[in-house]
Amino acid sequence: MAGYKDDIVMEITPQVLLKAYACGLFPMAESAEESGLFWLEPERRGVLPLADFHVPRRLRRTIRNDVFEIRISTDFQGIIDGCAAPRPGRQKTWINREIRHLYGELFEMGYCHTVEAWQDGALVGGLYGVSLNGAFFGESMFAFKTDASKVCLAHLVARLVAGGYALLDTQFVTDHLGTFGTIEVTQAEYNTLLTDALKLETDYYALSPHAGGEEVLAVLDNRKVR
Repeated sequence: MAGYKDDIVMEITPQVLLKAYACGLFPMAESAEESGLFWLEPERRGVLPLADFHVPRRLRRTIRNDVFEIRISTDFQGIIDGCAAPRPGRQKTWINREIRHLYGELFEMGYCHTVEAWQDGALVGGLYGVSLNGAFFGESMFAFKTDASKVCLAHLVARLVAGGYALLDTQFVTDHLGTFGTIEVTQAEYNTLLTDALKLETDYYALSPHAGGEEVLAVLDNRKVR
């Protein structure tokens, strides 16, 4: 069960948002039509342990064959549009104008990153999240083609491993994320993981933005996580 905070009444800025992440909070909106945001601090948090990330055999082939061209942080608008788009089982989104504005500013500041799957010149899947020291806070992902978001997730994990990160926060555990090794931890356990991760110096671009599937799998197969 999530712990809800009061609706945000002060002016929220990218700096306030980063401080909130460092305290274990993240914002959400009731719907795309609502202008307000509220803080969430779940009593149980989804975390994907980088050392335990599982890549199914079929997905390994897709990654190795570079079925998708993976680009890093080139099209924030396209990614957030894809994440907000209606999909089977979810016709409405929580991504409102304020979310778009705030994370767009973080993207320009270098704190928000995207991993994008392209095919035949079209954006067909991807994800975005916030990088802060040794923690990466995953926000949302989407796929218009089979396995597109899964390949992006694998590229993200390899990038975090290569860059010396210690925490990949998924906020919640879903069936989709559970297949990759995502677990649920208590709020106290999460705060310890977060505190340790924030002490680290990391490099999101230690792995080349042009890294292909073979290189990504090599990182994942030889991972050593702090």
